[in-house]
Amino acid sequence: MKFLPLLAGHSPSRASVTCTYRCGDACFHDAPNTSDNPTFAEVLGEVSRRGALKATAVVALAAGTPLALAGPASAAPEAEPAGRRKPPPGTDYQRVQPNTLDAVVVPEGYQQGIVIRWGDAVLPGAPEFDFDHQTAEAQAKQFGYNCDFAALLPLDHSGLSALLVTNHEYTSEEFMFRGYDRNNPTEEQVKIAWAAHGLTVVQVTRGRDTGHLRPKMSRYNRRVTLHTPFKVAGPAAGSDLLKTAADPTGTVVLGTMNNCAGGVTPWGTILSGEENINQYFGNAETVTDPVKRKRYARYGIKGTATTRKWERFDARWDIAREPNEAHRFGWVIELDPNDPDSTPVKHTHLGRFKHETANIRVADDGRIVAYSGDDERFEYIYKFISKGRMKRGDSAHARRHNMTLLDDGTLYVGRFTGDSPAAEIDGTGKLPSDGEFDGSGEWIPLASGKKSFVDGMTAEEVYVFTREAADRVGATKMDRPEDIQAHPRTGRIYCALSNNVERGNPGKEGATEPNPRLNNKHGQVLEFEEHRGDALALRFSWRLFLVCGDPSSPDTYFAGFPKDQVSPISSPDNVAFDRHGNLWISTDSAGALGINDGLYSVPLEGRNRGELKLFLTVPRGAETCGPIVEQKIVTVCVQHPGEVDGASADKPASHWPDGGETQPRPSVVAVWKPGRHGLCDIGS
Repeated sequence: MKFLPLLAGHSPSRASVTCTYRCGDACFHDAPNTSDNPTFAEVLGEVSRRGALKATAVVALAAGTPLALAGPASAAPEAEPAGRRKPPPGTDYQRVQPNTLDAVVVPEGYQQGIVIRWGDAVLPGAPEFDFDHQTAEAQAKQFGYNCDFAALLPLDHSGLSALLVTNHEYTSEEFMFRGYDRNNPTEEQVKIAWAAHGLTVVQVTRGRDTGHLRPKMSRYNRRVTLHTPFKVAGPAAGSDLLKTAADPTGTVVLGTMNNCAGGVTPWGTILSGEENINQYFGNAETVTDPVKRKRYARYGIKGTATTRKWERFDARWDIAREPNEAHRFGWVIELDPNDPDSTPVKHTHLGRFKHETANIRVADDGRIVAYSGDDERFEYIYKFISKGRMKRGDSAHARRHNMTLLDDGTLYVGRFTGDSPAAEIDGTGKLPSDGEFDGSGEWIPLASGKKSFVDGMTAEEVYVFTREAADRVGATKMDRPEDIQAHPRTGRIYCALSNNVERGNPGKEGATEPNPRLNNKHGQVLEFEEHRGDALALRFSWRLFLVCGDPSSPDTYFAGFPKDQVSPISSPDNVAFDRHGNLWISTDSAGALGINDGLYSVPLEGRNRGELKLFLTVPRGAETCGPIVEQKIVTVCVQHPGEVDGASADKPASHWPDGGETQPRPSVVAVWKPGRHGLCDIGS
């Protein structure tokens, strides 16, 4: 298997311009976790041994019309290794070859279509998108920018009508406006960005013989922006730490931002994580109180002016004028897409940090368990167990009750212990003598309701400054915990750990068994199981399912599957499951391997466990987000296409999805496999 060379001018991983707008250049600053909580070696417990693609594949269907894209017309399919094992159900497709095309590339025999693009109409009165004459009023009625998480919620039993819910993680102003001056944005440009953040709910429909989803005007359609009122719920609601001049009650927040991954609750609502909120708040250097200054810095809030300069146009983005506004972001939010008039909620009992997501598992007794990762280098994995029990059924009464379950319970943070001698974890990625990176773990309580379990911190402080609380109890520092979900059948939990190039740097923690490589460019996928399969357990066992990268490299691992029969992968980001129980993984920053990001499938059981296969790739400069894997259709969000260093709206590096000389537009893409008698099953 050969890899393509890095694109000229492209960073080894993610473009620096993406770092600027997505996470406030977090990659170019030291990680905020400077805590001296116990190192992995210090908490190491007793060692124990536990049992070519055809031309049609690079054609984008814009609004149902085929458009040839820039770049080569086709790419040869990846050759299947001789003597390969028969693919299990759901993974029997011709794997896609890694590439750097300006196209969405899908397997031979599959088709694709654009569902919705940035700027497409969502609400009545939305004008046709005009890149050079965009307004904030128009954007508030149109599909937002940089779609990330997505969910499809059926509206009927036919499966032909559904609600598509998407996050809009961040705005990339240099790619949204020609002649953009980073030092002097206009007020209208700032207001457009405010309207381009948040979430979209839009009804979509499809025919019986196609997988092409088409948006339609509907009473369900909704845009959530940075002006949408949110109710603050849970034990920190009304806290003095959340009160501002605009909201002296500390119970109402305008808007949500930097929404990354998310999940669908068993009662049909959407959970969405507010992630890189630090970059939006300016003038933190004016803070002189050492405790407050340290707490801002622990969340990466520091410096003077922000990249976007929002603080020039609204005091709430200025720490000097509104010191508590930053505390009102970094939560898990809940939205009821079936009620367009409902007020979305921010759940404070799940803690405040850079939430990648929150995903739910229902315990045998009906209590709710939510898992969440803090997506930054050396941060932690969290678990919440509700006090109340879920009501079954889809009545309005049941939904109202269930939407309160995340507001009373206990918040925990994870501590992971390896079962191998510390000397065998040498930072190279070499497997220890027992043949696996594995071990045990425990959930450490942080707070329950108004009670804190952390010395020196009140419960309110634990919820608002959760990172500090986790530092104090000695949680395990992980390599950027991303999406985390429980398998719907086995209950095992899978967490994507994206990467951590700072691991082992001077003054930074070195290799640990769950994070076994120094200068970790490619990440890993963690698999763990609660004790006896009980979702309420406070102990668990774990192993690394994948150690990502170039399969020919000795520091990679694919659950023991032959490495000459798997696809390359870097920086796992989102995870999903298909109806057969296979894991699907989307990537962010596959540029570390010199290839475009993509979506992969991998069996979790049987002889093919670990057989990772590339199902699709996204255009140059783009990230693969929010995969939905249904029986007949797969959708992905294509985020920031063409976002490479040196490019801009004045010098676009991509013309996807519309082709020609058009500007790139973040979009949702659907993929399906047509057959003689209608749609075939995905991976059949």
